[in-house]
Amino acid sequence: MNASTSPTPTLVYDIGNHRYLNITARCTLRCQFCPKHNGSKQVHDFDLSLSQRITAEDVLPLLGNVHDVEEYVFCGFGEPTLNLECLLQLAHAIKAQGGRVRLNTDGLGNHFHRRNILPELSQCIDSLSISLNADTPESYQQHCHPKLANSYKALLEFIQLAPQYIPQVQVSAINGLANVNIERCRGIAEQNGAIFKQRELDKIG
Repeated sequence: MNASTSPTPTLVYDIGNHRYLNITARCTLRCQFCPKHNGSKQVHDFDLSLSQRITAEDVLPLLGNVHDVEEYVFCGFGEPTLNLECLLQLAHAIKAQGGRVRLNTDGLGNHFHRRNILPELSQCIDSLSISLNADTPESYQQHCHPKLANSYKALLEFIQLAPQYIPQVQVSAINGLANVNIERCRGIAEQNGAIFKQRELDKIG
């Protein structure tokens, strides 16, 4: 498994009773508050650096017993939906063994793949956590620096669609970002049938 310059890249890591799956370093955003853009590739004690493409075969042997953890969470310093084939294979494998799966996403999977991926996710994902992080296109551009044009519009469309496919949808925003109205972010989440989660600036994991 030569997926990094390190002999043992961190593909699976536990925080509390949750097992996290780190399947890509690629991302559709360049968020200024992300630790990887501030000189750190760590979450807690885990170095999440990756330098090569990860496949389901790399991760499957590391999943462990699905009944030992509350849920598996696709979450690293990259956007998991950019490695969609790997994500779907792993999620289906976990579900087949009776496990629970959550996907943490920036909500740009449909925009990136130029199609609606939610029907595929609905077959193997129990819950979604979507990062909104801004209540206007301008503040989204200021803080998240999307690589694709019209990303904020695409994100709002994903938030609107997601509850139609996934049983539990949570939308998060970070309290403390300049020019972001946290209550308007809450309104965007709740008017689309999602649960709102307020995060705090500089608190990771």
